[in-house]
Amino acid sequence: MSTTLPVVSKHTVNHPLAQLDASLADLFADVCNKYGGRLAVTLDGRSITYEELNRTSNRIASALIEEGAHPGTIVAICLERSIEMIATMLAVAKTGAAYLPIDPGYPTARIAETIADAGPIALVTTQGLAERLYHIHVKLLYVSELSDHVPGALEGVTVTANDAAYVIYTSGSTGRAKGVVVTHHNVTRLLAQTQNWFQFSQHDVWTMFHSFAFDFSVWEIWGCLLTGGRLVIVPFGVSRSPDEFHRLLVEERVTVLNQTPSAFVLLDQVDAKVPLARLSLRLIIFGGEALAPATLRAWLSRHGDQTPQLVNMYGITETTVHVTYRRITATDADRERESVIGEPIPDMRIYLLDANLQPVRDGEEGEICVGGAGVARGYLNRAALTAERFCDDPFGETGSKLYRSGDLARRREDGELVYLGRRDSQVKVNGFRIELGEIETAIVTHPAVVQACVIAHCEPGGNPRLAAYYVAQFGMEPSTREMSEFLATRLPAQMMPAFYQRLAVFPLTPNGKVDRSALPTPRAGTILPDRRSLAAATTMEDLVASIWRVVLEAKAVSLDDNFFDVGGTSLLLIAVRTGIQEQLDRQIPVTWMFEYTTIRALAKRLSDPVEAPPAVEKAPQLLQNRIQKQRMAFARVRAARSVTQ
Repeated sequence: MSTTLPVVSKHTVNHPLAQLDASLADLFADVCNKYGGRLAVTLDGRSITYEELNRTSNRIASALIEEGAHPGTIVAICLERSIEMIATMLAVAKTGAAYLPIDPGYPTARIAETIADAGPIALVTTQGLAERLYHIHVKLLYVSELSDHVPGALEGVTVTANDAAYVIYTSGSTGRAKGVVVTHHNVTRLLAQTQNWFQFSQHDVWTMFHSFAFDFSVWEIWGCLLTGGRLVIVPFGVSRSPDEFHRLLVEERVTVLNQTPSAFVLLDQVDAKVPLARLSLRLIIFGGEALAPATLRAWLSRHGDQTPQLVNMYGITETTVHVTYRRITATDADRERESVIGEPIPDMRIYLLDANLQPVRDGEEGEICVGGAGVARGYLNRAALTAERFCDDPFGETGSKLYRSGDLARRREDGELVYLGRRDSQVKVNGFRIELGEIETAIVTHPAVVQACVIAHCEPGGNPRLAAYYVAQFGMEPSTREMSEFLATRLPAQMMPAFYQRLAVFPLTPNGKVDRSALPTPRAGTILPDRRSLAAATTMEDLVASIWRVVLEAKAVSLDDNFFDVGGTSLLLIAVRTGIQEQLDRQIPVTWMFEYTTIRALAKRLSDPVEAPPAVEKAPQLLQNRIQKQRMAFARVRAARSVTQ
């Protein structure tokens, strides 16, 4: 029997935050009044209190106001993970402008494209990062200089809950990324409406694990700072090393952990090896991609389902991070075979609709359409797309909007909502929402390519990886390495294909469309561009090569191919590191894995005398410094390639 009723929460909210028409800055001020002397942010042994963070952000805000920041404007931020990054985000919120987070790891061309589309009044960065941003048409402001600014009066600044708080760019199906405009109220009501479930307080310690250009970080950062907790920024290198991240969770006594399921699988494997480590977690919140409860069985057998509690939350950037809530129990891990996403947050509504926006019957699949207070304002400078995706809610109050997510779900007889995946070519890989069409558009800009198709390929029991197929111009045969280097200047790391395969012609359906199901299965090692160095010359090279073959599922690997050019991902690189550590019975610095990305180079480094480990108190800072230097090196290489092509 069909129904016109939306899926709604069984809960109501009576929380002080829910009654306030306040901005992020207003709520932060309240927290400072209550907990000014408490630590607000920690990174590598350095900490800052709420009072100190407030003063620093005031200085930056005052300087930004002098540069023209006010409600209705945008200020871009391109900073590495740091206390200064948090202070700048807070400062922008105090001016009334919207912050635009730009990950420094993005290719320069993509940063330039985002800046051109968003039109910020300025970009806040560092002198080091500015080396690769000098040709971008935007005013550069250095955070070190802003932090030293003599603060002026902020009393005259009026920021309302309906002002835009941030703009986060997501992948675009037409080959053009789109900026989602989210208001202060969208964020503050998210915290208010979920507080009865989570009971966040000043006693909580959160991690900022994700890039601030990924909307999961909105929940991590503001969820912590607006409830008086302590935010532990996870250095980039530590976020790529499950064993070091697990150690950080123990040492910092983290209580609130947010993870994509893919990342948590690696953390779970480390946790199983250190049973005596005393975790302080009370909540693990999953988001970013579909969760299979069965993957949590081993964790639950060790820790139970009470401390910590495990929660699955389905969400979308356009509906402010989270839409639903679902506790995961030990029973779910044993019996649940589907990705259940739970009930909507109390001020949200979910409809399962067909192509005509009519409700589907229970048990039938329908598009997830979301209404309620979390629905964002729309897309920046994309009126037509906003009208298409943010339509009038035919079942809600006059003027209310409904976001058409493109995700599919069905409602079971027991009332559970089951997530079924994407309706179109949009996929999630390692927690990032990716439009395959955007990657295809980038590929066909290569002068030798006439047609491209990208799929998310997943081995049984594995994580999805992007596979790119292309048809080349007659007489032209771009290699895998050439294609990878070409795309590295145009796409962020999470959108880079793991496999490349040239085809003479694409298989077609009877309707004349590309038959994606008929594309050959991608295999690493079958399309390697260089066969000159397949034979290992040393025992260490043979050991590393054997582990590569197992992890990449490749029959043959070249000693000089870059790991990321032949099907490797950061998650698979962690698996290689684990295999090497087990074979050699020694710890390998995670930075080595990113610095020595060929078999020959890594084997040579492993054969050199073992480095003395840095002093414990200095190790995290040295790790962060090395990661930053490595990311800058990659950026300079990419910039040089883009100039010569």
